[in-house]
Amino acid sequence: VQLQASGGGLVQAGGSLRLSCAASGGTVRDYAMGWIRQAPGKEREFVSAIRRKDEGTHYSDSVQGRFTISRDNAKNIVYLQMNSLKPEDTAVYFCAADRILHNIVVVDSRLTYWGQGTLVTVSS
Repeated sequence: VQLQASGGGLVQAGGSLRLSCAASGGTVRDYAMGWIRQAPGKEREFVSAIRRKDEGTHYSDSVQGRFTISRDNAKNIVYLQMNSLKPEDTAVYFCAADRILHNIVVVDSRLTYWGQGTLVTVSS
């Protein structure tokens, strides 16, 4: 599965962005899908994930209530709607896919599929 992330950019604090992760060579409903981010000088951290079968969602505490992950099976795209953005949300955001949701949540080194990152910069 190839994953193509897009939608990053520069936004002021309090603003919104929507990231997209387009999949090819596979269908998003066959995998747990998620978003992981890496801020400058920091390790990668889990942001959000959506389960394969029932589309249940998971969020890190830092984004809970502000970010929403969703999946469009017809378009084979996973979205991350980011509202009330804060400067600390500045990072490169990666989309990821795996048969096992846990691997996304813990950012396991064995994660099966990664997309290239898209940069989100939030100015104060």
